[in-house]
Amino acid sequence: MIKRSHTSPKLSELVEFPLAGTMVVTAGQVADNRDGDILTQTADTLAKIDRLLAEAGTDKLKIAYAYVWLPDIKDFDAMNSVWEKWVPQGAAPARACVEGRLADPRLKVEIQVFALR
Repeated sequence: MIKRSHTSPKLSELVEFPLAGTMVVTAGQVADNRDGDILTQTADTLAKIDRLLAEAGTDKLKIAYAYVWLPDIKDFDAMNSVWEKWVPQGAAPARACVEGRLADPRLKVEIQVFALR
């Protein structure tokens, strides 16, 4: 059971979970279409995460933590507009979002998640 505290549509300030069970961790995921804008790339990246979590037998309701990297922090609000629609209400993970250069200059966002199964 995951317990979330101080939860907003964007993130939970505190996430507690038991150590028994399996932790599923994705690699940093990026959009396949590297020519899309921040909205398109965020949606594509989150869809990839959905597929990977399903393959591992879990889903976004069980995400405990997420890292988000943006090469331009000015895209923070636009990325969050997609993120907040994707995260189930009341189930936002703990999250960090930082500005950092990504491997391909066409990339607008990279996301890694940690989920329980």
